[in-house]
Amino acid sequence: MSGPSLFVTLEGIEGCGKSTQARLLAESLRETDGRDVVLTREPGGTEVTQRIRALLADPASDLDARCELLLFLADRAQHVATVLRPALERGAVVVCDRYSDSTLAYQGYARGHSLDMLRELNDWASYGLAPDLTFWIDCDVKVGLARANRRSGGPGDRFETEPLAFHERVRNGFSELAEADSRRFVRVDGTRPKDTVSAEIRAVTLGRLAERKASR
Repeated sequence: MSGPSLFVTLEGIEGCGKSTQARLLAESLRETDGRDVVLTREPGGTEVTQRIRALLADPASDLDARCELLLFLADRAQHVATVLRPALERGAVVVCDRYSDSTLAYQGYARGHSLDMLRELNDWASYGLAPDLTFWIDCDVKVGLARANRRSGGPGDRFETEPLAFHERVRNGFSELAEADSRRFVRVDGTRPKDTVSAEIRAVTLGRLAERKASR
């Protein structure tokens, strides 16, 4: 099925369910609507940047906060240039598990980097590519971390093992970002059953696609 392109991102704390919901949305749009859908993620959405993802996730990586930030930005530049922008230019729907809002929430609100600086760097690294629609899958931090630990079967990656206060700052960051951009952001209660969350995300996405088609 041909139609307008749409860049959809899913954001949230560790264990909120965004990766599962990204996959379910992509599968639904492909199977039910026959759309050209690209499912991807950050970091690690390209063959090259999978190595960046491994470095960022490894608990043994003793990364300086600036080094960590620059690795995420490098990942984004390659991702946009080789995956995201080509897909959108051909009219695909792109579903991305994390994007620039995670940089603001994690490296800004949680790590303490300047939000103004991060916005400028994000814009530069992404070639100005911003999401059309962002789902913030919200849940209590303790619930999310418990899910993440069950999934990994252990203490988790570099971010999952950060102190509880770090994750609270991340969640608060997403809350402030969503409040400031209520047209793009849609808060979704991630504590509900998986299928209920999926149905809401699909309905909102189809509504935005219909709006874009009508405006062409």
